[in-house]
Amino acid sequence: EARRQRRLLLGVVCVALLLDNMLYMVIVPIIPDYIAAMRGGTAGPSAPAGGNGSGGGNRSLLPARYPPASGSNEDVQIGVLFASKAMLQLLVNPLSGTLIDRVGYEAPLLAGLGVLFLSTTTFAFAENYATLFAARSLQGLGSAFADTAGIALIADRYAEEPARSRALGTALACISFGSLAAPPFGGVLYEFAGKRVPFLVLACVCLLDGLLLLVLAPPGGTGARANMPVGTPIHRLMIDPYIAVVAGALATCNIPLAFLEPTIANWMKESMGASEWEVGLTWLPAFFPHVLGVYVTVQLAAAYPHLQWFYGALGMAIIGASSCLVPACRNFGQVIIPLCGICFGIALVDTALLPTLAFLVDVRHVSVYGSVYAIADISYCVAYALGPIVAGQIVHTMGFAQLNLGMGLANVLYAPVLLFLKNVCQMKPSHSERNILLEEGPKGLYDTIKMEERKG
Repeated sequence: EARRQRRLLLGVVCVALLLDNMLYMVIVPIIPDYIAAMRGGTAGPSAPAGGNGSGGGNRSLLPARYPPASGSNEDVQIGVLFASKAMLQLLVNPLSGTLIDRVGYEAPLLAGLGVLFLSTTTFAFAENYATLFAARSLQGLGSAFADTAGIALIADRYAEEPARSRALGTALACISFGSLAAPPFGGVLYEFAGKRVPFLVLACVCLLDGLLLLVLAPPGGTGARANMPVGTPIHRLMIDPYIAVVAGALATCNIPLAFLEPTIANWMKESMGASEWEVGLTWLPAFFPHVLGVYVTVQLAAAYPHLQWFYGALGMAIIGASSCLVPACRNFGQVIIPLCGICFGIALVDTALLPTLAFLVDVRHVSVYGSVYAIADISYCVAYALGPIVAGQIVHTMGFAQLNLGMGLANVLYAPVLLFLKNVCQMKPSHSERNILLEEGPKGLYDTIKMEERKG
């Protein structure tokens, strides 16, 4: 029964992550029309900013497209709108991580789902830019709690390898699917059912997910949290050199994806005359190598767990090489190959290093995971806060090729830094709650539950 509940909770977290990333990207084919209508243009799927609205041209509407030589206030508005979510999430994560460590995982996850529901509903009925900005920022607040608490809950319930790597890999696959499926989903519903329908559908799923969480693990419904040990403060985790290396790798490996999404559509149109459907399908094939990368890393980690650092370093090398190849592509078929390489490499890095964070907390600190995954979320947010605003300006001033070469070089140079993690698997638990569990036996309800989970 406990195992079944654990799997259901994993499903709840995966749906929450899927919804968050779908909401992040579902507005891609819709927002340009919103902005045009607010400025007196023609709103609707046939408007010039909206592409064909059927999903084929959705990716040409990626946020913060770098402006032409004359500049465009609309580009700035869209870029700021997309970056606002990551910016607020970046600010709130230190607070959310600390709160999660103190109150447990279920209540913050439920609160995050509630805020995401409110944000999605606000998007559906927004009629001006200020309301859109508020809804986008509100999503960042919900994500800071839902994403961090969800990942931490998985790490807590799946206490041993390789089950932890498999569970976190499943969550990463849901994140990838949500990001790639959202633009076609939003474009089709926007054209045939209206602008509110995509958001209302996501809001209903969010509400059902929250209700299921209430049934499975009602906040305050178990005595285990009363005996939960006090987690290590987030500022102490940030200065841990091993955690800092992992956080740097997570930020660096996501920079190419965060910076290419806003810029590659215009580059494809200008350099190779790509059509709307080609631009729209640019990122779709990358979903499959991402899932393959997750699967391969999980299997390798189960067979050779002491090489987690190597899988991450290999992923960063692949990302670096693929990023440098993007400017050399001359047609749609060629550009898909390095983009698939980037997503495959990101899957290797994320799937190898996210479980490593939990292991580092287990052996060097206290086995409470809210703050450490808040640090991981901060790493992602650094890349995605800068991408929509900075990437376009870099391309406009230095060029698309220089942007990609810089991102590729950063990943290749960072890969050897992961050698610092080579001996992590040989670490022994510190004198903390872990010692109590493994040497002295359980002394409280929380300790008893954790001991039973590890035996299982």
